[in-house]
Amino acid sequence: MGFAAIARVTEDKWITCASKDNISFGLKVGDELPIESTICAQVRQQQKPIFINNVATSVTYANHPVPAIYGFSSYISVPLYKNDGSFFGTICAIDKKAAEVDTEAIRGMFQIYAELIAFHLEAIEAKENAEAKLIEEQHIAELREQFIAILGHDLKNPIATTRMSADILMKFSKEDIVKRNAALIKSTSIRMEGLIDNLLDFARGRLGEGIKLNKTKDFGKLKNVIEQVINEVEITAPNQEIIADIQIKNPVDCDPDRIAQLCSNLLGNAITHGSQDTPVKLQATCINGEFKLEITNKGVKIPQKVREKLFDPFYRREGEEAKKGLGLGLYIASEIALAHDGNINVTSSDKETVFSFVMPTQ
Repeated sequence: MGFAAIARVTEDKWITCASKDNISFGLKVGDELPIESTICAQVRQQQKPIFINNVATSVTYANHPVPAIYGFSSYISVPLYKNDGSFFGTICAIDKKAAEVDTEAIRGMFQIYAELIAFHLEAIEAKENAEAKLIEEQHIAELREQFIAILGHDLKNPIATTRMSADILMKFSKEDIVKRNAALIKSTSIRMEGLIDNLLDFARGRLGEGIKLNKTKDFGKLKNVIEQVINEVEITAPNQEIIADIQIKNPVDCDPDRIAQLCSNLLGNAITHGSQDTPVKLQATCINGEFKLEITNKGVKIPQKVREKLFDPFYRREGEEAKKGLGLGLYIASEIALAHDGNINVTSSDKETVFSFVMPTQ
């Protein structure tokens, strides 16, 4: 056959989806024909294939206007259905010369073609639906994460004001009850600020920004921020003893504020899951070109299968519903470590649990 095409056929349109033209029939992909000028309209209505060997000798089509319009003698048109049974269009073929097309073999061949095309159409539609759903979900996720980022940013200002006001009350008030409540307000604001920082970092990471660093080699500042973290944690956990050994005497190429955030998250984790009857130990050292921050607590041994998931976002250990937090602290700590070309290792036994952060000093 000189021309073959797959056509989308509707009540008022005939559109070329694919074609092979060896007789200069002139239809390309996307071209349309008036539906009334095609026999495919009849195929759509009757839902039956049409095979014509020779228009001139056909009782039905010898005087039909369509063959005269396009000048063909032999013709094939087979309906195409999608897997849900709905009509899609036709696979059709024509030639200017008469041909023996109305045979059992050719009918069977075109039926197989129709089934293969229907399968292909279903696959394309499924892919398009999946892609559209993915795009929609990505858009929703981006909006959600942008909302979290904006909300977190807007919350930090009032929390900073609350914390500053608590400091003023603690400094100038002479009444013990005022000082106690101001200390409680300050500890709560510190905790809220930490939660918001983790939430913001998580949102930024999901939006592709990742953990941003502002590096400096001021090891005096690094020592100071770690000491500040310890002081803040002592305010939020006044009943927990913390033993600190900070030996930072060499430059460390890092972001001190981010290391402080990492330290706060690891220290908070140790206090949350450790035993209050024994002190939490913090050791910070610079040895052999590496900065090492090690936090040790007593408590229940962490099973290996739990250790493998500790740094996943929103992960909680079994029976941890009563614990406060979002489950982002260790995840953010691991991301900060990664941004510094470092890593966090965990060892746990019946005697103690140790979180060790190690990074190169240069």
